Amino acid sequence: MAKIPTPHIGAKAGDFAETVIMAGDPLRAKFMAENYLENPKLVTEVRGMLGFTGTYKGKRVSVMGHGMGIPSIGIYTYELFNFYDVKTIMRVGSAGAYDPALKLGDLVLVMGACTDSNYGSQFELPGTFAPIADFGLLRAAADSCDKFGYNYKVGNVLSSDIFYSDDPQIEKWQKMGVLAVEMEASALYMNAAKAGKRALVICTISDHLVTGEVTTSEQRRTTFTHMMEVALSLL
Repeated sequence: MAKIPTPHIGAKAGDFAETVIMAGDPLRAKFMAENYLENPKLVTEVRGMLGFTGTYKGKRVSVMGHGMGIPSIGIYTYELFNFYDVKTIMRVGSAGAYDPALKLGDLVLVMGACTDSNYGSQFELPGTFAPIADFGLLRAAADSCDKFGYNYKVGNVLSSDIFYSDDPQIEKWQKMGVLAVEMEASALYMNAAKAGKRALVICTISDHLVTGEVTTSEQRRTTFTHMMEVALSLL
C-alpha cells in the first residue's frame, strides 16, 4: 500500500478536502483556485500537476489537474480516492461534440461513458462494465444548469484513448446516441465505483466534430467557467 505523499501527489495527510474538482489542464485548476476559492493553498505540484485547497462560500474544497487521457486520470484519482480519503471527484473538462444539436460552449453532463480503452480489464469482470455517474450529483448538476440558465445535455460520451485517429468512425457512435468524445470519464467512473466513492464529469464543448468549429487553448483555460460554477454549486 502506498504511503503519502504518493509517487505522483506531494500533499500531506489532510491537505485535500473531501471534494476535489479536477481539470485536465493544471492551469485550469490554477485559474479556478485564483478566481473562485478563498485563501487557496498550493498542496501539490509534482510533475507540474498543480493542486490547491481553499474554501468556496465557507465550504472546504480542492481543485487539481489530472492530465490528459485515461492512464493519467486513472493514477491521480486512484491516489486521491484510496490514499487521501477523498469522497467526491468532479471533472470539469472539454469535449468534442458528436451531436449536431450541441454548440460550442454548451455543457454535457456525463451520465455514462463508453470507451475504447482496455482500462477496465484489470477488474476481470465476467462481462462489460458500464461506467456511470453518481446519480445524486448528476441530478443536482442538472438542477443547477436549469437555475443558471445554461445550455446542456445529459447523456453518454465516448472516453477514447486516441486523439488523432486514422478512422474515428464518428457516425457509428452517433447512431448509438453518444453526445461527445473526451478522454477521461470512464476511468474516473470506474475508480469511483471500485472505491465506493462519488464522481461526476461535466464537459464544455470545445470543438465540434460535425461542423469543424474549434476554440483556442486560452479560451478553454479561462472562459469555460459555466462548468466550474455548476461543480462548485454542488458542494
